[in-house]
Amino acid sequence: MPNRIRLEDRECPLSTTVRHVGEWWTLLILHDAFDGYTRFDQFQQSLGISTSMLTARLKTLVGDGLLERRPYQTNPVRHEYVLTDLGRSLRPVIVALAAWGNRHLDPEDRSMILIDAETGEESDPVVVDARTGKRLDDSEAYVFSAGPAASDAMRARYTELDRRRRTRATDPNAS
Repeated sequence: MPNRIRLEDRECPLSTTVRHVGEWWTLLILHDAFDGYTRFDQFQQSLGISTSMLTARLKTLVGDGLLERRPYQTNPVRHEYVLTDLGRSLRPVIVALAAWGNRHLDPEDRSMILIDAETGEESDPVVVDARTGKRLDDSEAYVFSAGPAASDAMRARYTELDRRRRTRATDPNAS
């Protein structure tokens, strides 16, 4: 398949993240890992995934540093797949994706919800700014901007987007 990613997308953290976890089975395997599954047969039984697909996905997750493969039995040798710190850092992403999905379902249609483990109360996850505590779902109040390592193309993109945003702020009829 030809590479259809623009140069500025290759440096984008969204593109990088999707390269690691954007595949359907990968997200489901990570979800199972967060639920405590570590063994090949556990993942396979839970997901109903083929052996070859699961082998490939686990190999990629280990190669990307999201899971660690380590032996748990010697005769015969069997391995388990344990979340690394990098893998565990994806939990808020998985939680946010599940919460987004649940927000678009009637409560009685939700097959999985996030609860407080102590109280059993349902949680309503939101993404907030760690510094201010403000919700980040307002795309007018919080915008992306070129970072210190941005290429000229990425800087040009965000300079133009900033110009358009400022124009809309002063002239709502402008596009």
